Amino acid sequence: MTSPAASPARPASETAADHSARAALRRAANINPRTGLATDYLNHFNEAVMLLEMIPDMPECAEDFLTWKPLSYAEHFMASNFKARDLAIEAYNTADAHIRTDFDNITSAITSILSAVSDAMRKVQLDTTRARLAQQAAGWVKPLVMRAGGVINGDGAADVDYIMAH
Repeated sequence: MTSPAASPARPASETAADHSARAALRRAANINPRTGLATDYLNHFNEAVMLLEMIPDMPECAEDFLTWKPLSYAEHFMASNFKARDLAIEAYNTADAHIRTDFDNITSAITSILSAVSDAMRKVQLDTTRARLAQQAAGWVKPLVMRAGGVINGDGAADVDYIMAH
């Protein structure tokens, strides 16, 4: 009942004890041991969403939003104070290809939306136009961030496959 997306294939030399120890390290670092992904990366997008949500009431926050820059998963962790940043990057790089592709597709969509809204805001000066752009973008991005969180935490099918395999 397992599928290739359930967990990355273990090297032949890796024992069950090695796998358990690596999983424990990841759990301790707040990295999902099944997916190899950390929710800390979503803070990068949540910061942008928070700024977008503030723009309608505080138009000056548009300038703060315009300083937001997209970062890849590895770039985010390299720039952060995350204690286990090297482990987070390694876990991402060795994550199951299907899980990582799903995650990367969602985060690429988020980045595209935020970048397009940033470009549009740079071209307009009216606070009301910026507020409307901000509200629309937040409405598009928030569900995608939730979907990315679902991938990080493992969807139902991956959870069943993981349980059956272990």
